[in-house]
Amino acid sequence: MAGYSGFGTRFGRGDGGTPETFDLIGEATDISGPEQERDTIEVTSHQSPDGFREWVGGLSDGGEVSFEVRYDPALHNVLQDDFADPQPRNYRIVLPDPPGGIWNFRAFITAMGMAFPMEDAMSCSFTFKVTGKPEFEEAS
Repeated sequence: MAGYSGFGTRFGRGDGGTPETFDLIGEATDISGPEQERDTIEVTSHQSPDGFREWVGGLSDGGEVSFEVRYDPALHNVLQDDFADPQPRNYRIVLPDPPGGIWNFRAFITAMGMAFPMEDAMSCSFTFKVTGKPEFEEAS
């Protein structure tokens, strides 16, 4: 069987300690990313076969992670504090079993958006810019 449910995925925020512990940021509704990318470098020359452009891979970018929550100031204002701090910190996305595993990444928050609809729950969305390489840790 192919495919797994994302239900039960958790988002954690590192405390910066040694050893580092991660606090759950609760009430998540959607988590996306890391959206990794690679630059391309054109290497076409007059000798390129059949007149086709040629490319090689360039630098990689850890991309972005987006995270949406049912907003509760008691739970989520810590991320507002992170938004005010331009320094990156450690975060993680913990996948449910199966398949399990953890995406670990270092990032800073680049966007924060609030919504207060009349006929739905308050929400808040966050966009994180990943710095460096995100690492996937297999489930043990």
